[in-house]
Amino acid sequence: MEEHTMSRFSRRTVLKGAAAVTSTLSMPGILRAQANTLKVGVILPLSGILSFPGIATRRGTELAIKMFADDGVKLDVVFADTESKPENGRTAAERLIRDGATVLVGAWDSGATISAAQAAEAAKVPLVVNVGSAAQITEQGFTQIFRNFPPSSEIVTKGVELFKNLPRNNGFNPKTAVVLHVNDTFGQVTGAAVKGAWEKAGVDIKILDTISYDARARDLSIEVSKAKATGADLVCPITRVNDAILIVREMIKQDYNPMGIYGPSSPGPYEKAFTDALGKYGDDYMTSVPFYDPTRAITKKVLERWSKEFSGQRFELNAGFGWESIQVVADAFKRAKATGAPELHAALKQTNIAEHPMFGGPITFDTKGQNVNIGIPLLQNQGGKPLVVAPDSIAEAKVKLPMTKWADRT
Repeated sequence: MEEHTMSRFSRRTVLKGAAAVTSTLSMPGILRAQANTLKVGVILPLSGILSFPGIATRRGTELAIKMFADDGVKLDVVFADTESKPENGRTAAERLIRDGATVLVGAWDSGATISAAQAAEAAKVPLVVNVGSAAQITEQGFTQIFRNFPPSSEIVTKGVELFKNLPRNNGFNPKTAVVLHVNDTFGQVTGAAVKGAWEKAGVDIKILDTISYDARARDLSIEVSKAKATGADLVCPITRVNDAILIVREMIKQDYNPMGIYGPSSPGPYEKAFTDALGKYGDDYMTSVPFYDPTRAITKKVLERWSKEFSGQRFELNAGFGWESIQVVADAFKRAKATGAPELHAALKQTNIAEHPMFGGPITFDTKGQNVNIGIPLLQNQGGKPLVVAPDSIAEAKVKLPMTKWADRT
């Protein structure tokens, strides 16, 4: 069971005796034994509306803790739950710091991350951002932020470029689009970025309307009806998992069959909760998000271990960046040869990790604390799971367009 209150922390994961364990992975970036134990505070939404991705991120985090422990890295990790409330990010960070954490990881949601960053800044404790795409995270002058996740504008821009270059055919040659987006920090920032990216990339598809909805809505029939009324060839939802499911179910009810569904920078559709809930109706949905590189040796080793530790669960964006957040911390810990916040901060600034699971170049941080080398592939659900369909260099499958009409799915 996950912890469900801010006043309580999950049980501490203390990895003892790891220095005596010999690595069997032989993978780059896996580190050697340390003399000390580093206390790490991890902030995630483990209950509430964002718990699906929050728990997935925790799984990836826990897998990395085990894999690095196998190679001698001693971490004492405490998890704190924001209950999916942005304002609880700061409360969680303050409590973790009081409990002795000298480096923080979190907080999945952009709002909670910004909140936690305020506490990290005040205490001069570094915060490694696992997932959080709002530009404000690295644009407010925080000196303790190290974000290994791209801003929304970059995700949208790179994804739209890939989408623009998809081959057209007799059934797929969209001329119009409608955007639906959740109205929280993430949705508003991403929704605003879509139009600019569309114009910058020279996409010859006109956006007819932009429709927002409440993040906690349980009925999106009105919003989908408005989208259908536009007659748009392409639906572009900017969602998380729960609202993505609601949108597809409502499109089925209303028999709304566009040429395609493409969510620029849209988390949710690649998650197991989405494909399990929708079955065959989850196929053909496309999204462009940071994702793992299926061609890398380190990715294959992580996936192999994942299948043993979390059989039946899916390793995806959330788990992947959860894993890499610990890789970043462990790498800095090794080079710092100390557990103090100032030493860890100095080491994080010099990060340069070439071998890691997520698609993109080396993990490095610029003067604002942003890793600018993260790639954005294009995904499409096929056969009940997300597959990379672009770029060609890492593609697992060919894109299938137009999408199959709801009534024709067998």
